[in-house]
Amino acid sequence: MSFETISVIGLGYIGLPTAAMFASRKKKVIGVDVNKHAVDTINQGKIHIVEPDLDMIVHSAVTEGYLKAVTAAEPADAFLIAVPTPFLPCEEGQVREPDLSYIESACNGIAPVLKKGDLVILESTSPVGATEQVAEWLANARPDLSFPQNAGNEADVNVAHCPERVLPGHVVRELVENDRVIGGMTAKCSERAIELYKIFVEGECVVTNARTAEMAKLTENSCRDVQIAFANELSIICDKLNINVWELISLANRHPRINILQPGPGVGGHCIAVDPWFIVSKTPDEAKIIHTARQVNDAKPDWVIDKVKAQIANFLTKNPNRTAKEISIACYGLAFKANIDDLRESPALNICQNIVEFFPGNIIAVEPNISASPITNCTLASLELAVESADIHVILVDHNEFKGINLQSDFVVDTRGILCS
Repeated sequence: MSFETISVIGLGYIGLPTAAMFASRKKKVIGVDVNKHAVDTINQGKIHIVEPDLDMIVHSAVTEGYLKAVTAAEPADAFLIAVPTPFLPCEEGQVREPDLSYIESACNGIAPVLKKGDLVILESTSPVGATEQVAEWLANARPDLSFPQNAGNEADVNVAHCPERVLPGHVVRELVENDRVIGGMTAKCSERAIELYKIFVEGECVVTNARTAEMAKLTENSCRDVQIAFANELSIICDKLNINVWELISLANRHPRINILQPGPGVGGHCIAVDPWFIVSKTPDEAKIIHTARQVNDAKPDWVIDKVKAQIANFLTKNPNRTAKEISIACYGLAFKANIDDLRESPALNICQNIVEFFPGNIIAVEPNISASPITNCTLASLELAVESADIHVILVDHNEFKGINLQSDFVVDTRGILCS
């Protein structure tokens, strides 16, 4: 059974590139998003996010009539759910629990237009068991159709999980080249999911069950989180011992079996900063290292803020004729990593926001990938203006534009080692 019409639910950093790749292979693609601005922008052949090469693909797909965006689901042969999975509210210190309401809403949206022979794939990063929950929600909404949990290979609607595993800034290439983990609820579900992804995926499609596929994505990002936590903890130790952590890591990495990552102001994004909690929330007594790594990385922004406060105190000590209200601080970078516009779970954004809340002076931010400041009482500024006018400089993201920056100042907090390179 071929897939002539494909629907992608959620047109964000993963959904839109995925929709565009299917459309680039001359498939009719219907993108669905509750954000009317995003829908209108896409239908104009433009994009509302920053991702290299994506703009050209979307423009071509829309112009040629293969891609359109809507705010309500329409009939299709396959539905890919790529919506956020944030956290539920919790008290400080509690284990964070995943919020599946966006996935449930997506299921409620597509349920009325489902028909026999359709395929539903959950791409959203999810806790173990979420794909089975999707199948239950759909079955409850459509008792006239059969689903894998009851009908197995004979189900009217097939359901599978296939987590995205791409690097922001390289999404277009990695969607095509990377291997995909396919976790169908039955063998037929996996078989049909492979048929769908092979429309554009050149990497290998590796089959497993839905729960293992869910855990695979969580494992990949939790492993990365633990490695980053080691680097971040090392940076704190080296600061206390008056050792240049970037030089130390460079030396240690000359060992043929050592590859220490680079420290930073924390961990951000909607993957590494989030996914480990999905494991911890399911198995809190067993996930000791994963939980500790999360705590180390979540605490790093507070450590950076303490460094900023120390530099403010140093500046006031050396400039007794100035008051705090007369000091200017520049924050370099707000995105969660270099060369993208994604602010989700960004430690840089969190740090800048925190500085605004406690500091009475002037605060500016340099973020070349966005056009408006997301922080009240903090204006965006050019790199040149920040370098020339700020008294204290806080480097939070290693954007390409910041490489080679020449700061003639003794009052710098460099969380990325840019001034050491």
